[in-house]
Amino acid sequence: MITSGMIEFTGAPVWINRDNCKACDICVSVCPSGVLGMRYDSTSTLGAMISIDNPDSCIGCNDCELNCPDFAIYVASKEDLSSVNKKFAKLTDEAKERQEKIVANNYMSLDQQGVK
Repeated sequence: MITSGMIEFTGAPVWINRDNCKACDICVSVCPSGVLGMRYDSTSTLGAMISIDNPDSCIGCNDCELNCPDFAIYVASKEDLSSVNKKFAKLTDEAKERQEKIVANNYMSLDQQGVK
């Protein structure tokens, strides 16, 4: 496992520090490939929490990490991923369409449609 300061690489292309996350959904709104979504969570102050629903679609753009006001989301480096024989995905039309659906679903994960 590679550690860079307080950020620990877990082998996944993107991960979250849920203790820092305030569920503002900014990261979900800027992700171009539909990797992230929000899920209802009664223990969260805002009633929802970030979810990494499609990690294999992460393109490594860092938009989520760069836009997070609370430093709660991290994207692996290309070097970290290659150390575990993984690569970032290419942005596909399917991923773009999934992101459009997530935005239309008020940033909620697609399996959260109609869930209260």
